[in-house]
Amino acid sequence: MAHWLYKSEPFKWSWEQQVEAGAKGTFWNGVRNHSAKLNMIAMKKGDKGFFYHSNEGKEIVGIVEVIREAYPDPTAEPGEPWVVVDLKAVKPFLRPVTLAHVKAEPRLATMSLVTSMRLSVQPVTDAEWKIVCELGGL
Repeated sequence: MAHWLYKSEPFKWSWEQQVEAGAKGTFWNGVRNHSAKLNMIAMKKGDKGFFYHSNEGKEIVGIVEVIREAYPDPTAEPGEPWVVVDLKAVKPFLRPVTLAHVKAEPRLATMSLVTSMRLSVQPVTDAEWKIVCELGGL
């Protein structure tokens, strides 16, 4: 199973909205970067990811799960190559893990959140996953 990090500006789509979507989840759209698109294509049903509030908060607030693999983005213009995956909320963090905390943790120095900050959908290694979950109280 792979791990991922999904960035969302809370005023566009927040953790609370993701939770409200319930078990049926919702599609993760708006990705307009080819590297992020390739990450989404690589996702498998059951993969877990961190839900990260970008711009406002700048913190990992919960865990989501892929419940449907990549399919064409219904919000894209006809002929555009973008995809979405469906996600459902799994669990909130007991303590949000801020970007400052991630950057201050030497074991996370090579995490994509630190090295590729602008990428909206990022891979997370197994080691990074474990460390961030510990920092978040899980």
